[in-house]
Amino acid sequence: MYKYAIARQLATKKLITNRGDNIGRLIDLMVNEQSGEIESILVEVDPASAFIQKLSLQGNMLEIPYKSVLAVSDVFIVDEGQVQKE
Repeated sequence: MYKYAIARQLATKKLITNRGDNIGRLIDLMVNEQSGEIESILVEVDPASAFIQKLSLQGNMLEIPYKSVLAVSDVFIVDEGQVQKE
């Protein structure tokens, strides 16, 4: 039961860059099956976001390496420079 409560909380998390730009909302986590470590996060992007428009994405999904995540609280804060490099 505890795992499902955590999953529901994560599903509502929004992602922003370390400069405060909106990215979108968390859709899924990519986890290494052997180590159990989170490798990346899948985000449904906000098409109105100026940051997203700069990336010229194909589609409405973005995979962000978990190493780019700086903090998690009410939102995920992601290093903007790391997202642009991927």
